Amino acid sequence: MRTYTKEIQAIIDNVEKVIIGKENVITQSLAALLAGGHVLLEDVPGVGKTMLVRAFSRSIGLTFKRVQFTPDLLPSDLTGVSMYNQKTSQFEYRPGPLMGNIVLADEINRTSPKTQSALLEGMAEANVTVDGEIHTLPNPFFVMATQNPIEHEGTYPLPEAQLDRFLIKVKMGYPDFQQEMKLLTRFERDEPIETLESVITRDELLRMKEDVKAVHVSQPVKKYIVHLVQATRTHASLYLGASPRSSIALMKVAQAWAYMEGRSFVLPDDVKELLTPVLSHRLILTADARYHGQTAERILEQVKKKSPCRSSKTWSPYDKMANRLALRRLADYSHSSVDLCPD
Repeated sequence: MRTYTKEIQAIIDNVEKVIIGKENVITQSLAALLAGGHVLLEDVPGVGKTMLVRAFSRSIGLTFKRVQFTPDLLPSDLTGVSMYNQKTSQFEYRPGPLMGNIVLADEINRTSPKTQSALLEGMAEANVTVDGEIHTLPNPFFVMATQNPIEHEGTYPLPEAQLDRFLIKVKMGYPDFQQEMKLLTRFERDEPIETLESVITRDELLRMKEDVKAVHVSQPVKKYIVHLVQATRTHASLYLGASPRSSIALMKVAQAWAYMEGRSFVLPDDVKELLTPVLSHRLILTADARYHGQTAERILEQVKKKSPCRSSKTWSPYDKMANRLALRRLADYSHSSVDLCPD
């Protein structure tokens, strides 16, 4: 399996020409793309959500479509329609904006559940249905949906079943003082997004996505994933814990994360790093927990701290010696007897 570490870093560096100080958001979004999932961007207006999506599409040389969700948006406005051609006396399919590689669903919570379902069908099935005919979406197909957590008037919050379709949820956050100063300097005379050029091709991206599937996940790491997910189902502050789909999502994103780090195997640290963005939007807190100011992010931090798994950064010298052979052989845990996640 060939690694594309240089190409991945080139994508990150290219996006950072526009999005300053948000490397973690960029890398998590890229991991979701490589894992074949979709991203929910939740933050206040003006922090760069739309610019992030545009920068991704330009950096990878993919087609970009943007849909501004409004209350009067119809499903056919997304999926496309069948138009009657008088010359041929036949109906012809006119594709909608979902027929793009990277789709920005702006303010997804401002449109009706019926229209939201049309988008989520495409996300889950990689195709859309128009007048009883199935149309396959392009490959790759990557949705980055945004929503504003502040204004809720006139919105249609996504139900939990639909939120579960997003692989990760990320928050941009405000830049610090130095980052915002750098931002002003960079945008003083021109728009950096207009000068961004593609750093990889579509075919290279597709090869990367196939290589991600070959990244090894050892039994101890799988056990760690299941332990974390099941811990959310018994937590006193949670009305609804993470589903089995969450376990699969966490494993797939961890594979992509390890691949981006140039490894052919997943570490427990990869799982810990990605636990919050993968699970935070899939949990429902109890009324009492919300009343006392608890958040899904805080609860997941508690779950991580109670985990019996040792970080790979804290292995003892004996553990390192026991794993030396494994590390030489692509660090595949299947060659090692050391269990980093004991019962």
